[in-house]
Amino acid sequence: MCVKYGTWKIATPEKESVEALCAAGYGALTARALCGRGCDTPEKAAALLDASAPLCDPFLMKEMDRAVAQIRLALAEKQRIAVFGDYDVDGITATCLLTDYLRSVGADCVAHIPGRIEEGYGLNAAAIRQLYDAGVRTIITVDCGITALSEAELCRALGVALIVTDHHECKKTLPDACAVIDPHRPDRTYPHTTLSGVGVAFKLAAALHGDQEEIAERYCDLFCLGTIADIMCLRGENRRLVVQGLAALQKPKRLGLRALMHACGCDGQEITAATVGYVLAPRINAAGRMERAELAVELFLTTDGAEAAMLAETLCRLNRERQETELEIYREASSRLRRVKKRESAIVLAGENWHQGVVGIVASRLSEEFCRPTFLICLSGEHGKASSRSYGGFNLFASLTELSELLEGYGGHELAAGFTIRRDRIEEFSRRICDRAAAFAASGLARSALEIDCELTAPLLTEENIEALSQLEPCGTGCAKPVFCLREVALERVTTVGGGKHLRLRLRTPDGASLQAVYFSAGALAKKLSVGDRVDVAFHAQINEYRGTRTVQLSLIDLRPTDPAELFDRFAAGQALSDDERRALAPERADVIRIWQYLRATLPAGAVLRCDLRELCLAVAASANGWHSIRKTPAGLAILQELGFLTLRREGSTIELCLLPESRPNPLENSQIYHTLRGECDGNL
Repeated sequence: MCVKYGTWKIATPEKESVEALCAAGYGALTARALCGRGCDTPEKAAALLDASAPLCDPFLMKEMDRAVAQIRLALAEKQRIAVFGDYDVDGITATCLLTDYLRSVGADCVAHIPGRIEEGYGLNAAAIRQLYDAGVRTIITVDCGITALSEAELCRALGVALIVTDHHECKKTLPDACAVIDPHRPDRTYPHTTLSGVGVAFKLAAALHGDQEEIAERYCDLFCLGTIADIMCLRGENRRLVVQGLAALQKPKRLGLRALMHACGCDGQEITAATVGYVLAPRINAAGRMERAELAVELFLTTDGAEAAMLAETLCRLNRERQETELEIYREASSRLRRVKKRESAIVLAGENWHQGVVGIVASRLSEEFCRPTFLICLSGEHGKASSRSYGGFNLFASLTELSELLEGYGGHELAAGFTIRRDRIEEFSRRICDRAAAFAASGLARSALEIDCELTAPLLTEENIEALSQLEPCGTGCAKPVFCLREVALERVTTVGGGKHLRLRLRTPDGASLQAVYFSAGALAKKLSVGDRVDVAFHAQINEYRGTRTVQLSLIDLRPTDPAELFDRFAAGQALSDDERRALAPERADVIRIWQYLRATLPAGAVLRCDLRELCLAVAASANGWHSIRKTPAGLAILQELGFLTLRREGSTIELCLLPESRPNPLENSQIYHTLRGECDGNL
């Protein structure tokens, strides 16, 4: 069975802390999730979820004063200004925000989004010359430009004033521009580095306007879209403005947004961070990915309702085309990976006819599926353009910097980056980046563990408790959607849906509850799962509504075979167990009797049985009339050995046992293991 995450780190909230948060008004699941993250007092929880943080002064940003002065000069001289953006949601919203603001104060302002394939990412010489010929004398970059050293020199040579606003990682040398505004500058003076590209554009507009709250009221919707789509930290002023933006999206004033939400079928529904991330953002991104980014800009800037409706429908169509193209590339790439016997520490693949606008999504999907950093290169002639996605905390930007002599150019940040490379250097790049990924994986710094807020029991999964998780919204980086787990659930039904792409499961919990679950992009697991298997599941808890019926549903993140010996091994090693863990481990009298009866029925006295421990535990459970926990069996075997009914030896997952000839009865109470487990468990209960 393929396990997505190598390690599960399951937090164990203190009972008293959970009770304190529940008393403060948090739901039962919400309180457990907060305590699992260390927010174990009402004060800490309130600080994490605070959406009233004051907005930082825009002029705390290095060179903001220089940018404002240069733009005011351009306005006074009635210069034509170009806002030069990027083709993703963050770049598009940043472009629209600043363009709309500058036009509102009388600027002759044009918006320019580079073609992903024709121009590539960021400021480029051809576009600068084109804008110059169109009369532009001031260029303001948004969400790009921090590495545009040669382009800045060209602007100076042409007499074009360049103002760079960006939020990406900086190289050692900054562009020689009139102003460079980036919260990642080495000499930064802004209190944090978590602004998105649209966030930096918002700060520039606020600095120009003088009233930040008024700018927030006008543009919080665009700020919200770009910040969530770019996976920025939802703490502090980001959280404040995203909450404000989500409220604005409930009744959008911007015609384009209203039309897009209608085309997506989400108008009239509650708009959450998930709505932005999984419904709106992909359609906005589709414009740039399919070389039509200008359509998204037109959508957000239009004041014509009919045009807005037409543009929104076009974005939805482009998104469907993007999905089809993505699937073709994914199938080819994953097929090639599965044919390779040796698994490298990083994935580096190149394709002749891959669509450059889509490979980033495929790289993200492959990095999660195969649990390694992924680099996909679109070849054209003697060069290739690549998109990469990190895994486990591998720093892409730093790694590309180390290998910069192999590259024609690169940019991005530690989790996502792009670069251009000559065809004849790809093999060496692949070898060296794989060496770096292998060294990182061996260093102990890799974060391939799944962080789980806490383990649950089925009775906690009620509609009321799940609905109360909305207290954590908006969820995202810095305040992640809660992840829970259930241990040792039995698979009652396993089916594929979505043309075999996804799994739909019915689970039976140890306390007899039946739960529905979905596991997206895991259809290949269907052949490796069998009804009756005992598994642990990590999941998001949600309410599924279908034809007016609401049911609890688990959206699985990972699934692994239940380890029957984990709890007993920890107990035997003297490690502390929680109350729930002791309850799951401690066998009752009936459990020990059932194990003994199974062994007597299948193994003659004196015969030696050598088998896999998990298979034995499953066989004992299958013989029971009703539920029998496989996690109680290792303790039951140890008790029977202690009482002299059998000999037992274990090497890893293999067990060897022999039933001894029957002698005089030996009461269960004579077992110190049984006494310790049941005594401590009952005492805690």
